[in-house]
Amino acid sequence: MNTCFRIKELRQSAGLTQAQLAFRLDLKSPSTVAMWENGDRKPPSTLLPRLAHALGVTVDGLYQDSKNTDQ
Repeated sequence: MNTCFRIKELRQSAGLTQAQLAFRLDLKSPSTVAMWENGDRKPPSTLLPRLAHALGVTVDGLYQDSKNTDQ
């Protein structure tokens, strides 16, 4: 599974809107989150720990296929 789709899946599972996630990450615009989810851009590596925390997973969890999360 592509990372961009995993971010969207995790965000929705956490019950967050793109705007809420953007706010938690101190981003200027929710469109940044939309670009990550669409695969237009990738989150910077320096932001991955905060992104993972906001979504309730480890950094590795951002990359796992949802079918393999219970391993």
